[in-house]
Amino acid sequence: MKAFDFLGRYQPFALAALRIMTALQFVEHGSQKLFDFPAGTHAGALDSLSLGAGILEFAGGILLALGLFTRPVALLLSGEMAIAYFTAHMPRDFFPVNNGGDAAISFCFIFLYLVFAGPGAFALDNRRA
Repeated sequence: MKAFDFLGRYQPFALAALRIMTALQFVEHGSQKLFDFPAGTHAGALDSLSLGAGILEFAGGILLALGLFTRPVALLLSGEMAIAYFTAHMPRDFFPVNNGGDAAISFCFIFLYLVFAGPGAFALDNRRA
């Protein structure tokens, strides 16, 4: 639609906003698992699967927020979220709204999009290129 064609010039900035805000939310999931911050349901000893997920979420989220190694990190995190959905959420119920898997699905596909789209503006990857 011609009326919105001018918005195309802002695409790298919108992509950066999507990458950064999604990454910061993802860091929160990792910090909750690893450090119980913000306080939540993950307090106490972690099993190896939750510990691995927490490390991926925290470190991967920071890398994505910085836009460093965006494509490989996004691919890894997309896979992590697919596994999380099918192992932790899907067995509870078929419907994501009932099994609590909405966020896992959204993270999975946003990260998959970043694999193909790249980091957008304000990324350290742009300085490395």
